[in-house]
Amino acid sequence: MMAFDSNYWAVIIGGSSGFGLAAAKKLAAHGMNLCIVHRDRRSAMKKIEPEFDKLRQTGVNLLAFNLDGLSDEGRTRVLDELSGALADQGRIRLVLHSVAFGNLKLLGPYPGSPVPSQTRNLLANEAGVSAERMDEIVQSAFSQGYNAVYPLVDDKGDYSNRQFLGAEDFNRTLQAMGYNIVEWVQDILSRNLFAKDARVLGLTSEGNTVAWKGYAAISAAKAVLESVSRAMAVEFAPSGIRSNIIQAGITDTPALRAIPGSDRIRAQAVLRNPFGRLTTPGDVADVIYLLCTDEAAWINGALICADGGERVG
Repeated sequence: MMAFDSNYWAVIIGGSSGFGLAAAKKLAAHGMNLCIVHRDRRSAMKKIEPEFDKLRQTGVNLLAFNLDGLSDEGRTRVLDELSGALADQGRIRLVLHSVAFGNLKLLGPYPGSPVPSQTRNLLANEAGVSAERMDEIVQSAFSQGYNAVYPLVDDKGDYSNRQFLGAEDFNRTLQAMGYNIVEWVQDILSRNLFAKDARVLGLTSEGNTVAWKGYAAISAAKAVLESVSRAMAVEFAPSGIRSNIIQAGITDTPALRAIPGSDRIRAQAVLRNPFGRLTTPGDVADVIYLLCTDEAAWINGALICADGGERVG
């Protein structure tokens, strides 16, 4: 099994769950030391600490910081301590930005789509049952995993019509999920902590081009992320940095479940995917690992889809 140089480190911002944690497990299995930055409540640490213990048991070095990695103060604290751990030999091979901190408010009131109701009423009439009974049948089938009925599910109750996206909502989301990655890379570069052949990776989704209701601020942030990644690929190449974005397929993570209407997004993804299943965090972690290998050194400025062909289904 291929092992990374024992002096290599990965800095994972957002590494306590989802893609970040899966990547940490994959990289640790191949000998990559880890610096994990996350922000979780004390109650959540009961589940997270055992995962970190498993990472330590692989024999790699692990630094974990439960703090605000989006702030200048938090980033400085992490890099100060990490610099000491790296000493003279250690170098950062990977920066993975896996932060899911975006606002999911609507742009404006959503009355609900009339299509599901109209279709259910038609089916009810044809079947000779009441509209209420047809609602029950559709909801029951969907809850049992019959994904093909998702267009018939009433979606009005998934969205809040009380608060809508404002400037501050956009600003916080754009910083957290759009350009915070640049702040990390700039500070690491200024401290001369990168390996000669370093990798910077961000994560995007199909929501970068598809308009999911309630996803407008995050979609804008993904566009920013992809843009700054291309810029880093050009401007930081002389420093040995390769910058790429991974577009993951729909994955059942806490971040996805927070999106309004995520049950229908999941159902549609399963139906579209040639392999008939969702992407897993492990699928994406495998791609992250591959992009950290020596053989991936000529991949720079790319958007790489890790979705099993979902986007073309």
